[in-house]
Amino acid sequence: MAHGLRPVGIDFVENAPVRLVFTHEISAAPDAVFRALAEDVPGWPQWFSAVASARPTDGGREVRLRGGTRFEESVIEAEPSESYAYRIDVTNTPGARAWIEEWRLAPAGTGTRVRMTFALDGTGLFRAVARLARPGVGRAFHDAMTALDRRLADRDPAGPASG
Repeated sequence: MAHGLRPVGIDFVENAPVRLVFTHEISAAPDAVFRALAEDVPGWPQWFSAVASARPTDGGREVRLRGGTRFEESVIEAEPSESYAYRIDVTNTPGARAWIEEWRLAPAGTGTRVRMTFALDGTGLFRAVARLARPGVGRAFHDAMTALDRRLADRDPAGPASG
């Protein structure tokens, strides 16, 4: 059953009880990565294998993961080529109480260093499971970044370094 989560602000990313932080460098430029994250919401399943469907909504997104997890999200930060963050407002994830996912983009040579932070709070069991899931979530993030980089390179006939 879906339930509403506590509405937290972007500062929650730094002070959440559970923070899962992952980084990966890709050859695509920050502006291309930002567009894939923030503007091509329906394209997420093409590069993030955990995502079954994603669609933009008024001020946010609706996302379904493989396995049945659902999210209704509000975009709380969208700075082109720099950051994209959304708060989970409603989910069917048991025990979740507050949740933000933040993507930070930084130039890395001709490419981008992508840092993703999962900022979470919930019941004791939810927090423990989130911490135990770190290795699997990290692999999923790494695989998604590799697939996104390939996807963006395929879309740019001049190569990933062009803008």
